[in-house]
Amino acid sequence: MAQYLVIVESPAKAKTIERYLGRKFKVKASMGHIRDLPKSQMGVDVKEQFEPKYITIRGKGPVLKDLKAAAKKADKVYLAADPDREGEAIAWHLAHSLNIDVDSDCRVVFNEITKEAVKESFKHPRKINMDLVDAQQARRVLDRLVGYNISPLLWQKVKKGLSAGRVQSVAVKLIIDRENEIKNFEPEEYWSITSSFNKDKQQFEGNFYGTNGKKQALKSKEDVDQILSQIKGKDFTIDKVTKKERKRNPSLPFTTSTLQQEAARKLNFRARKTMMIAQQLYEGIDLGKREGGITGLITYMRTDSTRISVTAQNQAKDYIEENYGKEYLGTVKQAKKNDGAQDAHEAIRPTNVLRDPQSLKAILSRDQLRLYKLIWDRFMASQMAPAVMDTMTVHLVNEGVEFRATGSKIKFKGFMKVYIESSDDQEKQADHWLPELAEGEKIRSEKIEPNQHFTQPPPRYTEARLVKTLEEQGIGRPSTYAPTLDTIQRRGYVALDNRRFVPTELGEIVLSLIEEFFPEIIDVAFTVKMEGDLDAIEDGKTNWIEIIDQFYTGFEKRLQVAEKEMEKVEIKDEPAGIDCEKCGHEMVYKMGRYGKFLACSNFPDCRNTKPILKEIGVKCPECKEGNVVERKSKKKRTFYGCDNYPECDFLSWDKPVGRECPKCNTMLVEKKSKKTAQVQCPSCDYKEKEES
Repeated sequence: MAQYLVIVESPAKAKTIERYLGRKFKVKASMGHIRDLPKSQMGVDVKEQFEPKYITIRGKGPVLKDLKAAAKKADKVYLAADPDREGEAIAWHLAHSLNIDVDSDCRVVFNEITKEAVKESFKHPRKINMDLVDAQQARRVLDRLVGYNISPLLWQKVKKGLSAGRVQSVAVKLIIDRENEIKNFEPEEYWSITSSFNKDKQQFEGNFYGTNGKKQALKSKEDVDQILSQIKGKDFTIDKVTKKERKRNPSLPFTTSTLQQEAARKLNFRARKTMMIAQQLYEGIDLGKREGGITGLITYMRTDSTRISVTAQNQAKDYIEENYGKEYLGTVKQAKKNDGAQDAHEAIRPTNVLRDPQSLKAILSRDQLRLYKLIWDRFMASQMAPAVMDTMTVHLVNEGVEFRATGSKIKFKGFMKVYIESSDDQEKQADHWLPELAEGEKIRSEKIEPNQHFTQPPPRYTEARLVKTLEEQGIGRPSTYAPTLDTIQRRGYVALDNRRFVPTELGEIVLSLIEEFFPEIIDVAFTVKMEGDLDAIEDGKTNWIEIIDQFYTGFEKRLQVAEKEMEKVEIKDEPAGIDCEKCGHEMVYKMGRYGKFLACSNFPDCRNTKPILKEIGVKCPECKEGNVVERKSKKKRTFYGCDNYPECDFLSWDKPVGRECPKCNTMLVEKKSKKTAQVQCPSCDYKEKEES
């Protein structure tokens, strides 16, 4: 019979840990939180020092009954929830529900689910850290006070189903502010001059730098004409040649934020998907009996630290030396702790570097493998030597007018042998070296070409860019980014257009009301300070009730004003200009979770809805009558089909361009990559020149 009971959050985790600990241990799952604040009411007594009123979560009764029965039979109960604030709170709630002394050594934590790490953690049990619990309680109570007071107001004044929260409101504000920047942006004209040079049949380009050794901006056509008038003939003199060696350092291992950003850029994963798959890799994958059965493949995935244990560093060092050579070993980099970072855990890394992605190819699903490879590659690269680049800059002069040409090539790959950061992926990785040139040498210009440009507005936020901004400004914490992005989309405050966030009318209305009556909720400085206060509670430096009281004193007064003065807002549906084919009433545009769609204005009597079809100006190549429209698959992938579907079943994953192939008369399509777009034939080998 088992002598010890261990409680974790998930069944997958329970199976893995029970196998590691042996027969004396029984491991059960609480399925997350057992107790929480009630959904039907605020559950916080503001008159009694904000005392939370916890209840057993609906549906968790049988789970709790089973845990109580198991706890009675056990000599000792260990609480092994995740190693963070939320996990500490889960352990505390379990202790209360199972009558476990919170001051006893009942709490066990581990950063990775491997046999060695789990067994070692049970040698060092500790009591529940009430500072961590209080920090989690403070966040929970704070969010309740905001959400359960402002949300009902929004239901009354705008529409049902709306919500307001500290982090989500700031995220919406960032998106709306960026949209306003784009709308109000006034482009400024500027020019560049490019010259192509040739030596020994090797062509290279130089760009205008300035005159008489001073850098000069070209703001108009007049500026360009003045420069061109100074150039005499086509011969340029090499005034200076500079050769240098430059080192490029690898990025540090992943934190939660950088993992979400890189997975979005490299794998096109949404933040929520990244965290879901990372959770699977952390809790354990069945590797088969020979490989140790169910094993956690990565360390805990909610972290803002880039620290790496000495054991992991040494393991990586041995692997690099054996597989790449001693020259690829990097020096141990001590990461600088960011302001506001909790630094509670290691960075996200593989639990065993010997399990390289190739060895897991037959075991992991496609998405699991892709994310694991990203984590493995990034960690290994972080422990490797810098890449060494040879760079060359040439100054070419004609009558005081200076052009500069630059070239670079990889001298030593270093970490780039394993992994290249996504920011670097935008650059040309191929070597671009200049011909051998000497000072005083004459080089002939083959073509001088002026180009007009206009400054561009700032880009809309992608998920990756928004997560990065939230992290940089100290808004939210690693565990909050994915649910925040999910919430603001589900509420209809923002929508994704071509993977970029755009605000909706509803989002703008809600934000304007919050801005008018509760300005501190969307004040970045206030939100950052509150995160700092929560960290101070966690560190035992301040009392959580005092922090909540400081906030609520002013908030309650503004709430009373809002209840009296906030006016009702009527959101009218935008007419679509077409009639419903089922009942004849006018169709209107509605906003759903995945953006706008068409719906009948006679709802609920008529429930007809249709997607909005975007025409691309091309006739259907099959039926010759319909128009090709842009559609979305169930997985939100763009494809192209005929608007006469289902009568015409034309379908293409690539965008038709409306021209026929000169070789076989098939309609040409546009193939797109991250950097280029190329028109080609889907039936033969005909291709047109790539456009960047």
